[in-house]
Amino acid sequence: MKKLFLMGVAACALTACTSSSSQTEEINDSTTPLHLLKPEYKVPYGELTADEVKADLDRVVNYCEQGSFRIGSYEWGITYQALLDAADATGEQRYRDYVANKFQLIAEAVAAAEKQDTANIQVEKAQLEQIMHPHALDDCGTMCTAMMKATKRAVAPVPLDGIIDNYFQFVEKGQYRLEDGLFARHRPQHNTVWLDDMYMGIPTIAYAGIYFNDSKYFDEATTMYKNFVKRMWVMDKQIYRHGYVEGLAQQPTYHWARANGWALLTTVELLDMIPENHPDREYILNQLRAHVAGLCALQSSEGFWHQLLDRNDSYLETSATAIYCYSIAHAIRKGWIEGITYGGVAQLAWHAISTKITEDGKVAGTCVGTGMAFDPAFYYYRPVSTAAAHGYGPVIWAAAEMINLLGEWYPRTNDSGLHYYEQEQTNPSPLFYLTEDGQGEAVVH
Repeated sequence: MKKLFLMGVAACALTACTSSSSQTEEINDSTTPLHLLKPEYKVPYGELTADEVKADLDRVVNYCEQGSFRIGSYEWGITYQALLDAADATGEQRYRDYVANKFQLIAEAVAAAEKQDTANIQVEKAQLEQIMHPHALDDCGTMCTAMMKATKRAVAPVPLDGIIDNYFQFVEKGQYRLEDGLFARHRPQHNTVWLDDMYMGIPTIAYAGIYFNDSKYFDEATTMYKNFVKRMWVMDKQIYRHGYVEGLAQQPTYHWARANGWALLTTVELLDMIPENHPDREYILNQLRAHVAGLCALQSSEGFWHQLLDRNDSYLETSATAIYCYSIAHAIRKGWIEGITYGGVAQLAWHAISTKITEDGKVAGTCVGTGMAFDPAFYYYRPVSTAAAHGYGPVIWAAAEMINLLGEWYPRTNDSGLHYYEQEQTNPSPLFYLTEDGQGEAVVH
Protein backbone atom coordinates (compact mmCIF):
# COMPACT_ATOMS: atom_id res chain seq x y z
CA MET A 1 0.00 0.00 0.00
CA LYS A 2 2.79 2.42 0.93
CA LYS A 3 4.69 1.72 -2.30
CA LEU A 4 1.56 2.21 -4.39
CA PHE A 5 0.92 5.49 -2.65
CA LEU A 6 4.44 6.74 -3.27
CA MET A 7 4.28 5.67 -6.90
CA GLY A 8 1.09 7.65 -7.22
CA VAL A 9 2.75 10.70 -5.69
CA ALA A 10 5.69 10.40 -8.08
CA ALA A 11 3.33 10.01 -11.03
CA CYS A 12 1.41 13.13 -10.01
CA ALA A 13 4.66 15.06 -9.75
CA LEU A 14 5.80 13.86 -13.16
CA THR A 15 2.45 14.79 -14.73
CA ALA A 16 2.60 18.25 -13.21
CA CYS A 17 6.09 18.78 -14.61
CA THR A 18 5.35 17.54 -18.14
CA SER A 19 1.80 18.77 -18.80
CA SER A 20 1.10 21.22 -21.61
CA SER A 21 1.57 24.91 -20.97
CA SER A 22 -2.19 25.45 -20.90
CA GLN A 23 -2.50 23.04 -17.97
CA THR A 24 0.75 23.74 -16.16
CA GLU A 25 0.38 23.51 -12.41
CA GLU A 26 3.30 24.36 -10.18
CA ILE A 27 4.22 21.67 -7.63
CA ASN A 28 3.94 23.01 -4.11
CA ASP A 29 2.71 21.92 -0.70
CA SER A 30 -0.84 22.76 -1.69
CA THR A 31 -0.90 20.40 -4.70
CA THR A 32 1.55 17.62 -3.69
CA PRO A 33 2.72 16.05 -0.39
CA LEU A 34 6.35 16.94 -1.07
CA HIS A 35 7.62 15.27 2.09
CA LEU A 36 6.61 11.91 0.59
CA LEU A 37 8.45 12.32 -2.71
CA LYS A 38 10.96 9.52 -3.19
CA PRO A 39 14.58 10.66 -2.68
CA GLU A 40 17.33 9.47 -5.01
CA TYR A 41 19.28 7.33 -2.55
CA LYS A 42 22.55 5.80 -3.75
CA VAL A 43 21.86 2.54 -1.89
CA PRO A 44 18.55 0.85 -1.04
CA TYR A 45 16.58 2.52 1.73
CA GLY A 46 13.48 1.54 3.67
CA GLU A 47 11.96 -1.78 4.64
CA LEU A 48 14.08 -4.92 4.68
CA THR A 49 13.11 -8.56 5.15
CA ALA A 50 15.05 -11.50 6.50
CA ASP A 51 14.42 -13.33 3.22
CA GLU A 52 16.17 -10.56 1.30
CA VAL A 53 19.18 -10.79 3.60
CA LYS A 54 19.19 -14.59 3.37
CA ALA A 55 19.30 -14.41 -0.44
CA ASP A 56 22.45 -12.27 -0.27
CA LEU A 57 23.93 -14.53 2.40
CA ASP A 58 23.39 -17.63 0.27
CA ARG A 59 25.17 -16.07 -2.69
CA VAL A 60 28.21 -15.29 -0.56
CA VAL A 61 28.30 -18.76 1.01
CA ASN A 62 27.88 -20.39 -2.42
CA TYR A 63 30.93 -18.50 -3.61
CA CYS A 64 32.92 -19.45 -0.51
CA GLU A 65 32.10 -23.11 -1.15
CA GLN A 66 33.45 -22.85 -4.69
CA GLY A 67 36.25 -20.33 -4.18
CA SER A 68 39.89 -20.96 -3.36
CA PHE A 69 40.85 -19.51 0.03
CA ARG A 70 43.52 -20.31 2.62
CA ILE A 71 41.59 -22.53 5.02
CA GLY A 72 43.87 -21.85 8.00
CA SER A 73 44.24 -18.06 7.77
CA TYR A 74 42.90 -15.60 10.32
CA GLU A 75 40.41 -14.31 7.76
CA TRP A 76 38.95 -17.79 7.46
CA GLY A 77 38.98 -18.27 11.23
CA ILE A 78 36.56 -15.34 11.26
CA THR A 79 34.55 -16.89 8.42
CA TYR A 80 34.16 -20.18 10.31
CA GLN A 81 32.82 -18.34 13.36
CA ALA A 82 30.46 -16.33 11.17
CA LEU A 83 29.16 -19.49 9.49
CA LEU A 84 28.43 -21.10 12.86
CA ASP A 85 26.30 -18.09 13.79
CA ALA A 86 24.70 -18.01 10.35
CA ALA A 87 23.70 -21.66 10.80
CA ASP A 88 22.09 -20.80 14.13
CA ALA A 89 20.29 -17.81 12.62
CA THR A 90 18.94 -19.66 9.58
CA GLY A 91 18.88 -23.34 10.49
CA GLU A 92 21.03 -24.10 7.41
CA GLN A 93 22.91 -27.31 8.12
CA ARG A 94 25.22 -26.81 5.13
CA TYR A 95 26.80 -23.81 6.85
CA ARG A 96 27.79 -26.07 9.76
CA ASP A 97 28.88 -28.77 7.35
CA TYR A 98 31.21 -26.34 5.60
CA VAL A 99 32.98 -25.65 8.91
CA ALA A 100 33.01 -29.31 9.90
CA ASN A 101 34.46 -30.41 6.57
CA LYS A 102 37.25 -27.83 6.63
CA PHE A 103 38.20 -28.69 10.22
CA GLN A 104 38.25 -32.39 9.41
CA LEU A 105 40.53 -31.67 6.44
CA ILE A 106 42.88 -29.70 8.70
CA ALA A 107 42.86 -32.36 11.43
CA GLU A 108 43.60 -35.13 8.93
CA ALA A 109 46.44 -33.13 7.36
CA VAL A 110 48.02 -32.45 10.76
CA ALA A 111 47.73 -36.12 11.75
CA ALA A 112 49.30 -37.22 8.46
CA ALA A 113 52.12 -34.69 8.82
CA GLU A 114 52.88 -35.90 12.34
CA LYS A 115 53.16 -39.42 10.95
CA GLN A 116 55.18 -38.14 7.98
CA ASP A 117 52.50 -39.62 5.75
CA THR A 118 52.98 -37.08 2.97
CA ALA A 119 50.75 -38.94 0.52
CA ASN A 120 47.68 -38.16 2.63
CA ILE A 121 48.30 -34.46 3.28
CA GLN A 122 45.58 -32.55 1.43
CA VAL A 123 46.55 -29.08 2.71
CA GLU A 124 49.01 -26.85 0.88
CA LYS A 125 52.48 -26.91 2.48
CA ALA A 126 52.64 -23.23 3.52
CA GLN A 127 49.18 -23.44 5.06
CA LEU A 128 50.10 -26.57 7.00
CA GLU A 129 53.22 -24.85 8.31
CA GLN A 130 51.12 -21.90 9.48
CA ILE A 131 48.72 -24.28 11.26
CA MET A 132 51.34 -26.46 12.92
CA HIS A 133 54.00 -23.84 13.66
CA PRO A 134 52.35 -20.42 14.11
CA HIS A 135 54.67 -17.42 14.18
CA ALA A 136 52.17 -14.62 14.91
CA LEU A 137 48.72 -14.06 16.34
CA ASP A 138 47.48 -13.81 12.75
CA ASP A 139 48.37 -17.50 12.32
CA CYS A 140 46.46 -18.85 15.27
CA GLY A 141 44.15 -16.53 17.25
CA THR A 142 40.91 -16.56 15.26
CA MET A 143 41.44 -20.16 14.17
CA CYS A 144 41.84 -21.22 17.80
CA THR A 145 38.65 -19.41 18.78
CA ALA A 146 36.74 -20.90 15.85
CA MET A 147 37.85 -24.43 16.74
CA MET A 148 36.97 -23.96 20.41
CA LYS A 149 33.53 -22.67 19.45
CA ALA A 150 32.98 -25.53 16.99
CA THR A 151 33.96 -28.04 19.67
CA LYS A 152 31.67 -26.50 22.27
CA ARG A 153 28.78 -26.47 19.79
CA ALA A 154 29.45 -30.09 18.84
CA VAL A 155 30.14 -29.10 15.22
CA ALA A 156 33.72 -30.38 15.07
CA PRO A 157 33.60 -33.84 13.43
CA VAL A 158 36.87 -35.02 14.97
CA PRO A 159 38.73 -34.07 18.16
CA LEU A 160 40.60 -30.81 17.70
CA ASP A 161 42.15 -30.62 21.18
CA GLY A 162 45.74 -31.01 20.01
CA ILE A 163 45.46 -28.27 17.39
CA ILE A 164 43.62 -25.99 19.82
CA ASP A 165 46.27 -26.50 22.49
CA ASN A 166 49.05 -25.78 20.00
CA TYR A 167 47.35 -22.59 18.84
CA PHE A 168 46.60 -21.47 22.38
CA GLN A 169 50.13 -22.05 23.59
CA PHE A 170 51.35 -19.55 21.01
CA VAL A 171 48.72 -16.98 22.00
CA GLU A 172 49.66 -17.33 25.66
CA LYS A 173 53.40 -17.92 25.49
CA GLY A 174 54.69 -17.36 21.97
CA GLN A 175 53.53 -13.88 21.03
CA TYR A 176 55.82 -11.03 22.12
CA ARG A 177 54.36 -8.82 24.88
CA LEU A 178 55.17 -5.57 26.63
CA GLU A 179 55.95 -5.50 30.35
CA ASP A 180 52.29 -5.21 31.31
CA GLY A 181 51.41 -8.23 29.16
CA LEU A 182 50.07 -6.34 26.16
CA PHE A 183 50.53 -7.96 22.75
CA ALA A 184 53.13 -6.12 20.65
CA ARG A 185 55.29 -6.58 17.57
CA HIS A 186 58.73 -5.49 16.44
CA ARG A 187 57.41 -4.15 13.16
CA PRO A 188 57.36 -1.61 11.74
CA GLN A 189 59.16 -0.33 14.87
CA HIS A 190 60.27 -1.96 18.11
CA ASN A 191 57.43 -2.37 20.62
CA THR A 192 54.67 -1.45 18.21
CA VAL A 193 51.11 -2.13 19.37
CA TRP A 194 48.67 -3.00 16.57
CA LEU A 195 44.98 -2.45 17.16
CA ASP A 196 44.43 -5.57 15.00
CA ASP A 197 45.94 -7.71 17.77
CA MET A 198 43.13 -6.71 20.10
CA TYR A 199 40.93 -9.06 18.09
CA MET A 200 43.60 -11.55 17.03
CA GLY A 201 44.21 -12.55 20.66
CA ILE A 202 41.80 -11.23 23.28
CA PRO A 203 38.67 -13.20 22.29
CA THR A 204 40.80 -16.35 22.15
CA ILE A 205 41.94 -15.82 25.74
CA ALA A 206 38.42 -14.93 26.89
CA TYR A 207 36.84 -17.96 25.24
CA ALA A 208 39.49 -20.13 26.86
CA GLY A 209 37.76 -19.23 30.12
CA ILE A 210 34.70 -21.06 28.77
CA TYR A 211 36.56 -23.83 26.95
CA PHE A 212 38.89 -24.73 29.83
CA ASN A 213 36.41 -23.69 32.52
CA ASP A 214 38.99 -21.42 34.14
CA SER A 215 38.03 -17.85 35.15
CA LYS A 216 41.66 -16.64 35.16
CA TYR A 217 41.39 -16.24 31.39
CA PHE A 218 38.47 -13.82 31.75
CA ASP A 219 40.64 -11.65 33.99
CA GLU A 220 43.62 -11.84 31.64
CA ALA A 221 41.46 -10.87 28.65
CA THR A 222 39.78 -7.90 30.33
CA THR A 223 43.08 -6.61 31.75
CA MET A 224 44.64 -6.70 28.30
CA TYR A 225 41.55 -5.04 26.85
CA LYS A 226 41.92 -2.11 29.25
CA ASN A 227 45.62 -1.81 28.38
CA PHE A 228 44.77 -1.60 24.69
CA VAL A 229 42.18 1.09 25.37
CA LYS A 230 44.67 3.06 27.48
CA ARG A 231 47.09 3.31 24.57
CA MET A 232 44.88 3.28 21.49
CA TRP A 233 41.65 5.13 22.35
CA VAL A 234 41.43 8.73 21.12
CA MET A 235 38.97 10.29 23.51
CA ASP A 236 38.01 13.43 21.61
CA LYS A 237 37.04 11.45 18.49
CA GLN A 238 35.70 8.36 20.29
CA ILE A 239 37.55 6.04 17.91
CA TYR A 240 40.87 4.19 18.01
CA ARG A 241 44.24 4.84 16.41
CA HIS A 242 45.66 2.01 14.36
CA GLY A 243 49.16 1.89 15.81
CA TYR A 244 51.06 2.86 18.93
CA VAL A 245 54.81 2.78 19.58
CA GLU A 246 55.66 2.28 23.22
CA GLY A 247 57.73 5.15 24.59
CA LEU A 248 57.12 7.50 21.65
CA ALA A 249 56.19 11.03 22.69
CA GLN A 250 54.26 11.89 19.51
CA GLN A 251 52.11 8.94 18.54
CA PRO A 252 51.06 8.19 14.94
CA THR A 253 47.29 8.61 14.80
CA TYR A 254 45.52 7.22 11.77
CA HIS A 255 42.03 5.88 12.29
CA TRP A 256 41.95 2.90 9.95
CA ALA A 257 38.42 1.57 9.56
CA ARG A 258 39.01 -2.18 9.67
CA ALA A 259 41.26 -1.93 12.72
CA ASN A 260 38.46 -0.06 14.49
CA GLY A 261 36.27 -2.95 13.39
CA TRP A 262 38.58 -5.42 15.11
CA ALA A 263 38.36 -3.34 18.28
CA LEU A 264 34.56 -3.17 18.16
CA LEU A 265 34.29 -6.89 17.44
CA THR A 266 36.60 -7.61 20.38
CA THR A 267 34.30 -5.62 22.63
CA VAL A 268 31.12 -7.47 21.69
CA GLU A 269 32.92 -10.83 21.81
CA LEU A 270 34.20 -10.05 25.30
CA LEU A 271 30.73 -9.11 26.49
CA ASP A 272 29.43 -12.40 25.09
CA MET A 273 32.16 -14.41 26.79
CA ILE A 274 32.80 -12.97 30.26
CA PRO A 275 30.36 -13.58 33.15
CA GLU A 276 27.59 -11.07 33.84
CA ASN A 277 29.07 -10.34 37.27
CA HIS A 278 32.65 -9.78 36.09
CA PRO A 279 34.06 -6.61 37.72
CA ASP A 280 35.24 -5.18 34.36
CA ARG A 281 31.94 -5.70 32.56
CA GLU A 282 30.61 -2.18 33.14
CA TYR A 283 33.87 -0.68 31.87
CA ILE A 284 33.63 -2.71 28.68
CA LEU A 285 29.95 -1.82 28.23
CA ASN A 286 30.74 1.87 28.53
CA GLN A 287 33.57 1.51 26.03
CA LEU A 288 31.21 -0.20 23.60
CA ARG A 289 28.67 2.61 23.85
CA ALA A 290 31.29 5.31 23.41
CA HIS A 291 32.84 3.58 20.39
CA VAL A 292 29.47 2.99 18.71
CA ALA A 293 28.57 6.66 19.20
CA GLY A 294 31.89 7.76 17.72
CA LEU A 295 31.53 5.48 14.72
CA CYS A 296 27.92 6.40 14.02
CA ALA A 297 28.88 10.05 13.83
CA LEU A 298 31.15 9.12 10.92
CA GLN A 299 28.85 6.87 8.86
CA SER A 300 28.57 8.12 5.29
CA SER A 301 25.32 9.03 3.53
CA GLU A 302 25.64 5.77 1.58
CA GLY A 303 25.81 3.63 4.72
CA PHE A 304 29.50 2.76 4.42
CA TRP A 305 32.39 3.98 6.51
CA HIS A 306 35.53 5.48 5.01
CA GLN A 307 38.88 3.70 4.83
CA LEU A 308 40.25 6.38 7.17
CA LEU A 309 37.25 7.02 9.37
CA ASP A 310 37.64 10.75 9.85
CA ARG A 311 38.76 11.54 6.27
CA ASN A 312 35.75 11.48 3.99
CA ASP A 313 37.86 11.85 0.87
CA SER A 314 39.22 8.34 1.50
CA TYR A 315 37.30 5.53 -0.16
CA LEU A 316 34.26 3.71 1.23
CA GLU A 317 35.27 0.29 2.51
CA THR A 318 33.17 -2.89 2.75
CA SER A 319 34.79 -5.14 5.36
CA ALA A 320 34.82 -2.51 8.10
CA THR A 321 31.23 -1.59 7.30
CA ALA A 322 30.26 -5.26 7.65
CA ILE A 323 32.03 -5.60 11.00
CA TYR A 324 30.24 -2.50 12.31
CA CYS A 325 26.92 -3.78 10.97
CA TYR A 326 27.33 -7.09 12.78
CA SER A 327 28.57 -5.55 16.02
CA ILE A 328 25.88 -2.86 16.23
CA ALA A 329 23.07 -5.28 15.37
CA HIS A 330 24.39 -7.78 17.93
CA ALA A 331 24.68 -5.11 20.61
CA ILE A 332 21.07 -4.06 19.96
CA ARG A 333 19.85 -7.63 20.31
CA LYS A 334 21.74 -8.06 23.55
CA GLY A 335 20.28 -4.85 24.97
CA TRP A 336 23.66 -3.15 25.30
CA ILE A 337 22.68 -0.22 23.06
CA GLU A 338 19.29 1.21 22.05
CA GLY A 339 17.61 -0.35 19.03
CA ILE A 340 15.52 2.74 18.38
CA THR A 341 18.69 4.81 18.10
CA TYR A 342 20.95 2.40 16.24
CA GLY A 343 18.71 -0.01 14.32
CA GLY A 344 18.60 2.28 11.31
CA VAL A 345 22.39 2.63 11.36
CA ALA A 346 22.87 -1.14 11.19
CA GLN A 347 20.27 -1.54 8.46
CA LEU A 348 21.68 1.28 6.34
CA ALA A 349 25.07 -0.43 6.65
CA TRP A 350 23.54 -3.70 5.48
CA HIS A 351 21.87 -2.01 2.51
CA ALA A 352 25.29 -0.59 1.58
CA ILE A 353 26.97 -3.99 1.93
CA SER A 354 24.31 -5.63 -0.23
CA THR A 355 25.32 -3.42 -3.16
CA LYS A 356 28.85 -4.88 -2.97
CA ILE A 357 27.75 -8.51 -3.25
CA THR A 358 28.06 -9.52 -6.88
CA GLU A 359 25.65 -11.85 -8.66
CA ASP A 360 28.09 -14.73 -8.21
CA GLY A 361 28.58 -13.98 -4.50
CA LYS A 362 31.90 -12.15 -4.47
CA VAL A 363 32.36 -9.33 -1.97
CA ALA A 364 33.65 -6.16 -3.62
CA GLY A 365 35.16 -3.03 -2.10
CA THR A 366 37.30 -4.78 0.52
CA CYS A 367 40.71 -3.40 1.39
CA VAL A 368 43.43 -6.01 0.96
CA GLY A 369 45.70 -7.07 3.82
CA THR A 370 47.16 -3.97 5.39
CA GLY A 371 50.15 -3.39 7.62
CA MET A 372 50.87 -0.12 9.34
CA ALA A 373 52.33 3.20 8.22
CA PHE A 374 52.71 6.66 9.68
CA ASP A 375 51.42 8.67 6.72
CA PRO A 376 47.95 9.00 5.16
CA ALA A 377 48.85 8.02 1.59
CA PHE A 378 49.50 4.43 2.68
CA TYR A 379 45.89 4.00 3.79
CA TYR A 380 44.31 6.06 1.02
CA TYR A 381 45.84 3.96 -1.72
CA ARG A 382 45.56 0.44 -0.34
CA PRO A 383 44.05 -1.67 -3.14
CA VAL A 384 40.60 -3.26 -2.93
CA SER A 385 39.84 -6.71 -4.31
CA THR A 386 37.09 -9.33 -4.39
CA ALA A 387 39.90 -11.80 -3.62
CA ALA A 388 40.55 -10.14 -0.24
CA ALA A 389 39.39 -12.80 2.20
CA HIS A 390 38.83 -10.15 4.88
CA GLY A 391 35.40 -9.31 3.45
CA TYR A 392 33.70 -12.70 3.49
CA GLY A 393 33.51 -13.55 7.18
CA PRO A 394 32.33 -10.06 8.21
CA VAL A 395 29.64 -10.01 5.51
CA ILE A 396 28.38 -13.47 6.53
CA TRP A 397 28.37 -12.41 10.17
CA ALA A 398 26.54 -9.16 9.36
CA ALA A 399 23.91 -11.07 7.36
CA ALA A 400 23.37 -13.58 10.16
CA GLU A 401 22.91 -10.86 12.75
CA MET A 402 20.60 -8.79 10.55
CA ILE A 403 18.41 -11.87 10.15
CA ASN A 404 18.36 -12.22 13.93
CA LEU A 405 17.63 -8.53 14.40
CA LEU A 406 14.76 -8.56 11.92
CA GLY A 407 13.24 -11.42 13.91
CA GLU A 408 13.10 -9.27 17.05
CA TRP A 409 12.63 -5.68 15.80
CA TYR A 410 10.33 -4.21 13.18
CA PRO A 411 11.73 -1.64 10.73
CA ARG A 412 9.17 0.63 9.05
CA THR A 413 9.33 3.85 7.13
CA ASN A 414 7.37 6.62 8.78
CA ASP A 415 7.17 10.00 7.05
CA SER A 416 9.77 8.56 4.62
CA GLY A 417 12.34 7.92 7.36
CA LEU A 418 13.34 4.42 8.50
CA HIS A 419 12.56 3.62 12.14
CA TYR A 420 12.95 0.55 14.31
CA TYR A 421 9.94 -0.45 16.40
CA GLU A 422 9.67 -2.98 19.21
CA GLN A 423 6.31 -4.15 17.87
CA GLU A 424 5.10 -4.59 14.33
CA GLN A 425 3.43 -1.57 12.78
CA THR A 426 0.54 -2.69 10.57
CA ASN A 427 -1.09 0.63 9.76
CA PRO A 428 -0.58 1.12 6.01
CA SER A 429 -0.35 4.91 6.24
CA PRO A 430 3.04 6.34 5.16
CA LEU A 431 2.75 8.82 8.05
CA PHE A 432 1.66 7.71 11.50
CA TYR A 433 2.08 8.43 15.18
CA LEU A 434 2.28 5.93 18.04
CA THR A 435 -0.61 5.46 20.44
CA GLU A 436 -0.10 4.58 24.09
CA ASP A 437 -0.15 0.86 23.29
CA GLY A 438 2.64 1.32 20.70
CA GLN A 439 0.46 0.84 17.65
CA GLY A 440 0.57 3.22 14.70
CA GLU A 441 -2.30 5.59 14.02
CA ALA A 442 -2.45 7.42 10.70
CA VAL A 443 -1.87 11.17 10.68
CA VAL A 444 -4.86 12.81 9.02
CA HIS A 445 -4.35 16.22 7.41
